[in-house]
Amino acid sequence: MKKIPATIITGFLGAGKTSLIRHLMGNAGGRRIALIINEFGEVGVDREMLLGCGIESCAPGDIIELANGCICCTVADDFLPTMTRLLERSIQPEHIVIETSGLALPKPLVQAFTWPEVKARSSVDGVIVMIDAERLLTGIASPAATATPVHDNPVAEVFEDQLALADLVILNKTDLVEGQALDRAEAALRARLRPAVKLMRAAHGALPPSVLLGLAAATEEDLANRPTLHDLEAEHDHEDFESFVVTRGPIADMEGFLARLGSVISAHEILRCKGFLDLPGKEFRHVVQAVGARLQAYFDRPWRRDETRLTRLVVIGQKGLDRAAIAMALQG
Repeated sequence: MKKIPATIITGFLGAGKTSLIRHLMGNAGGRRIALIINEFGEVGVDREMLLGCGIESCAPGDIIELANGCICCTVADDFLPTMTRLLERSIQPEHIVIETSGLALPKPLVQAFTWPEVKARSSVDGVIVMIDAERLLTGIASPAATATPVHDNPVAEVFEDQLALADLVILNKTDLVEGQALDRAEAALRARLRPAVKLMRAAHGALPPSVLLGLAAATEEDLANRPTLHDLEAEHDHEDFESFVVTRGPIADMEGFLARLGSVISAHEILRCKGFLDLPGKEFRHVVQAVGARLQAYFDRPWRRDETRLTRLVVIGQKGLDRAAIAMALQG
């Protein structure tokens, strides 16, 4: 029986994983691809954005969401039953793409492909690690680009473990970084990679499927050569991070709200914020994406008649966020 290849797409919060998948699905050429999407938080924003992208191949039945947790912590409870259902479909996918949350450690997920119920029918085609080029130089991920791992920095630890599992690293959002700075980022990053790992540049995750799929790495068979900082832990949790949802009504002044959101993110050192805005008089739902102080907002699809129009934002940061103050500021 031919094994179904599975590609794992990981990378820290806001690195561009969902953009990469949107581009992949939009250029899949009719290939049957199933998506498993995991998010750290109570609201599945990424799945909703993929379903709103207008791409025919992003059908609801082919996008499976594992929400409110991290796939590295719930492999046995959530991921394995999901994979079993996919592998037992009468019409099986030709390829499975798994998007982890930005806080996931990919190694437990790769290890799941050695379990008997999966091993005989699927193999890890490759682990793709997305990296935000601008943040690598100036922001949250910069500790992982230094020569010595930062063991007391939870953000750097997650970044480091993701990088250790890579078969392909994509230095994304290169349009935000000037040439010489980008060269420095790439050189620092390349020095940290195993010799066999490929490194590519991208803007907006725009790479052809031929580059992303078909690596044939069988990553699960090479775990001994990919040590991580968390290998000795019996169990991994995310006590260093937290997320919550801010829900509010319509936003009459979008520009004013986005300015206030930027101020809140800066004041509370929020790592990631994403969600949907309800703008009165607008037929389309408005998406907002924030990676640190960098904000992006755009319309994606019309509001459906069967859904309640609400503004809902997922806020993610390190433990100790002042939830009440953040929620109050965004309600104003």
